[in-house]
Amino acid sequence: MSKLIIRKVAVLGAGVMGAQIAAHCANADVPVVLFDLPAKDGKPNAIADKALAGLKKLDPAPLASKERLQYIQAANYGSDLEQLRDCDLIIEAIAEKMEWKLDLYQKVAPFIREDAIFASNTSGLSINALSEGMPAGLRGRFCGIHFFNPPRYMALVELIATATSEPAMLDDLEAWLTTRLGKSIVRAKDTPNFVANRVGVFSILAVMHHTQRMGLGFDEVDALTGPNIGRPKSATYRTADVVGLDTLAHVIGTMDATLPKDPWHGFFKAPAWLSALIEKGALGQKTRAGIFRKQGKQIMVLDLAQQDYRPSAGEVAPEVAAILKNRNPAEKFAQLRASSHPQAQFLWAIFRDVFHYCAYHLADIADNARDLDFAMRWGFGWAMGPFETWQAAGWADIAGAIKADIDAGRGMVDAPLPTWVFERQGVHEAAGSFSAEAGALKPRSSLKVYDRQLYPEQVLGEAPKDRGETLWENDGVRLWTRADQDARIGILSFKSKMHAIGEEVLDGVIVAVARAERDLDGVVLWHEAPFAVGANLQQVAQAIGAGQFELLEKTVAKFQQASMTLKHAQVPVVAAVQGMALGGGCEFVMHSAHRVMALESYVGLVEAGVGLIPAGGGCKEFALQAHTLAQRAAGGDVFLYIQNAFQTIAMATVAKSAQEAVGLGFARASDDILFNPSELLYAGIRRARAMAEAGYCPPMMNPAIKVAGRNGIATCEMMLMNMAQGGFISPHDYTVAKAAATALCGGEVETNARVSEQWILDVERAQFVALLKNEKTQQRIVHMLETGKPLRN
Repeated sequence: MSKLIIRKVAVLGAGVMGAQIAAHCANADVPVVLFDLPAKDGKPNAIADKALAGLKKLDPAPLASKERLQYIQAANYGSDLEQLRDCDLIIEAIAEKMEWKLDLYQKVAPFIREDAIFASNTSGLSINALSEGMPAGLRGRFCGIHFFNPPRYMALVELIATATSEPAMLDDLEAWLTTRLGKSIVRAKDTPNFVANRVGVFSILAVMHHTQRMGLGFDEVDALTGPNIGRPKSATYRTADVVGLDTLAHVIGTMDATLPKDPWHGFFKAPAWLSALIEKGALGQKTRAGIFRKQGKQIMVLDLAQQDYRPSAGEVAPEVAAILKNRNPAEKFAQLRASSHPQAQFLWAIFRDVFHYCAYHLADIADNARDLDFAMRWGFGWAMGPFETWQAAGWADIAGAIKADIDAGRGMVDAPLPTWVFERQGVHEAAGSFSAEAGALKPRSSLKVYDRQLYPEQVLGEAPKDRGETLWENDGVRLWTRADQDARIGILSFKSKMHAIGEEVLDGVIVAVARAERDLDGVVLWHEAPFAVGANLQQVAQAIGAGQFELLEKTVAKFQQASMTLKHAQVPVVAAVQGMALGGGCEFVMHSAHRVMALESYVGLVEAGVGLIPAGGGCKEFALQAHTLAQRAAGGDVFLYIQNAFQTIAMATVAKSAQEAVGLGFARASDDILFNPSELLYAGIRRARAMAEAGYCPPMMNPAIKVAGRNGIATCEMMLMNMAQGGFISPHDYTVAKAAATALCGGEVETNARVSEQWILDVERAQFVALLKNEKTQQRIVHMLETGKPLRN
């Protein structure tokens, strides 16, 4: 497979999707030219400029860091088309109008190089029809590349070939999208709405149909169709509001217009209430009113019977909640079918109809069942795809129940299940996933890019991946290796819930590193997300309750020992970070020799939220950074470099991406940022090997760190007094922040005094233990454990 080099991207269309696709390319260090129509008045690029300004306001943020915006250049079709000649990939993302797209293609085609890739981000128009409207010379390099909204965060990209798309080009593009942009690819057929939207929108239509049939409220349905059944918190109707009711209606209209022979075609209509909301301009979240709206602090929901909004209060009935808690899928579905409760009957109906639809159309819309299941996971946030859910619940029993409902006229339509359904015991096996079109199992893609994913996401029924050879473990950690990768590089994984750092993890880290120094060449600190949510607060609370403050101080000392063990190990320790790395988890990240970080890494020292300060060496590391920066500034004032760290700790600031983590000092510019988290372990092992081969030596303990001392603490206190007087912080916030200032500034010593790393560790430990004895900190810890939220006291 050749390597696709994309030095520059053009995005045609500066709407919601186009601007955010441009942002994500910029996140990945690819310069972008964002095109739109020339403005009728004022600056020619005003439309694209407005879209770029809007990127800074969106939440969740499409930009991984604000400075990424400078890599996107605004342009217009009137005067800037010559810039397309420099672009290796052109992505069209204008409105879903076939005639508009074809008109644009004619306009831009003369400026696109023969070796460039041209792709449409259409969400459902025919890729072959679009291709036919292009010059013959460009058709081989044309395809569909359907991102999901928001492009930075949604994993799925559907890649759609035309009859003339070059196979090698598609393979190269899939590899680039996978590694460079971090996407999960499904090769979709050129059918209306492709895979995820075809099934996802049908699922929404089925929910709407049965909502009305059963007389349920929209809020009640959302209580049923969210996390209780493995779907996102936004469930069904809140998701519709977020997507936009007009957008949803448009996609439904596409299905209505393009799928006349679909047996479910009669249901491809927007309900009257949905059309009425759109006519009123109540389009959902973007207009602040749709199916739901916010009235003050109260969430209101549309009540069709009252023809007005009422307070949202939908709940799952206790007997249905009890069924949903059953961890045996076969028993759960049998209980749903047997129950006479309307909510249970509703749930069975929506599952049944989606199973029915997916089985009936599998041959038409997807290459195999794995692709369809992954499309729903990655594109709609389902915990399991429809075929996985069916298989887990007992393939034959569910198939029989669906057939019985069809025969009795209880299904949405009377279309029979395909014969293959009754010839199999499932669709996913160790050898592959079933393709209805081929009548055979299909293995995973053999593209080389997937060799980088040592533990890719799997569907139910696939062969489990090699878990390696355990070298040593205790209750908290496991030290292991994979001989097929590098048997001399150890992998250290935490075993605790949410990878919280308790006594057993601290002991494990210390012993495991010692074993690695003796027997291995390097260590990668890796496990699935989250990286680590910090110290085990439950253990801390229990010790406080028992008055065991001496024990707590010893535990903090052990935490510091574990951090320093990572930092000063005689072999390189590489932290492979994904998801949350908070509190002590952040400190382990900071003390590692190198970091390999997924873009979506949320790193921060959040101890202030529970009335504490970083005491696993976090304050010490920031003090050391300040010393180093001051030294580089030829004896500059060390406090200048403490101020930002003080604000970061006092405000419990969390980086919202790996790029922000570098800017905040939790990581370094030399660290590796990967966009596909499935590649972290592969990259971490190779980074550790490279460091070992380069003759890695750990840093020495610095015996003379220049600190800000008393003057630095006093300056921080002045900042705190202003904030307290303005009502921005509470008295206890003041106490906690002063403790952080004391540790960052090296304690009550003379300004510009030089102290050792151990001195600063001792200061931060003393401040931490003093806060543990404070009643208000104890209240914050208890409140966090009970509610999961910080207490302001």
